[in-house]
Amino acid sequence: MIGERLRGRLEGWLLRVWFGSASRSDRLLAILLSPLALPLSWLVAAVARRRRSRIVRQAAGDDVPVVVVGNLVAGGSGKTPLVAAIARGLADAGFRPGILAGGYRATAAAGRSMAPHPGPVMVDAASDAAVAGDEAVLLAVETGLPLAAGKDRAAAAALLCRMHPACDVIVSDDGLQHVGLARFIELVAIDDRGFGNGRCLPAGPLREPADRLDSVDALIMTASAAVAPHPHRRQYRSMLAMTAFATLDGTRRWDPASFAAQAGEPLAAIAGIARPARFFESLQALGLRPACHPLPDHAAIDAAWLQALPGRWILMTAKDAIKCRGFDAGLLARCVRVDVAASPEPALLEWLAARLGRPADSKG
Repeated sequence: MIGERLRGRLEGWLLRVWFGSASRSDRLLAILLSPLALPLSWLVAAVARRRRSRIVRQAAGDDVPVVVVGNLVAGGSGKTPLVAAIARGLADAGFRPGILAGGYRATAAAGRSMAPHPGPVMVDAASDAAVAGDEAVLLAVETGLPLAAGKDRAAAAALLCRMHPACDVIVSDDGLQHVGLARFIELVAIDDRGFGNGRCLPAGPLREPADRLDSVDALIMTASAAVAPHPHRRQYRSMLAMTAFATLDGTRRWDPASFAAQAGEPLAAIAGIARPARFFESLQALGLRPACHPLPDHAAIDAAWLQALPGRWILMTAKDAIKCRGFDAGLLARCVRVDVAASPEPALLEWLAARLGRPADSKG
């Protein structure tokens, strides 16, 4: 946990510097590091622009169109819930979607080796998050759709199509910068932070320059206050909201208001996501006042540390809950998963369905 905490502090410092909430000491350290960071940032931008020319766009009628849901900033922008909502929406419209995930921080053998997983794997609701990746397992749980995960997105897509030949559209959670993955539609998720200081890594949060938006098909604002940091002709909105609270042992479930009314104090809350503060703020908006424990994105969770947290309830994101499988039953009865769901505006799903054409079942 010590290594995870150090990583969390570094991530927090970077986010404060990138998005304008840095203290005076944070800014001073950033200035001292700028002679190294700025040249690296310019190099990242130059390499990204060169790699951009290698991206392959699928033509209408190509086998299994790929819809990439990505972002330009490092860290979360609400992509994963959005991917789940889009995939379910396409299924409701008659398509047979599959999902790609990166399997970030997945390992070859959970508990035995920390080597990166060597190749793509099929993932379902029973998969081990340490082997397949927490976001991949979460998507499998929430959608029930065929899902392949792997660092090589093209290889994962090939595996998905081989194992599920009826699949007629693939939705990729991230992958915008994966030039080996041919794609038909590119969507970029943008939250209320925008692009921060507008610089590329490591001096700023951008994986590639903002002018990348000129070539994508649509922007999706994932927060009510989100504003496009770069002009684009096609923009949609998708709101994220808490839907339920449920103990990890499966014995109790509440709607958000009911949980807040009976929760009492003290409470603890953990969040191993890109923006832990956003999760904590959503709890506080319900009137809850937990002791907050931010963790690095995708952080492993130690059962003994979790057990030692004071309070009747330990609140956590669904992504964190995936990593608590197999913990002591008494601990799982104290842990409460906070479910959230994205609600993209209907016009987005209508536009996607029109771009993709009729589902295979409706083609005569």
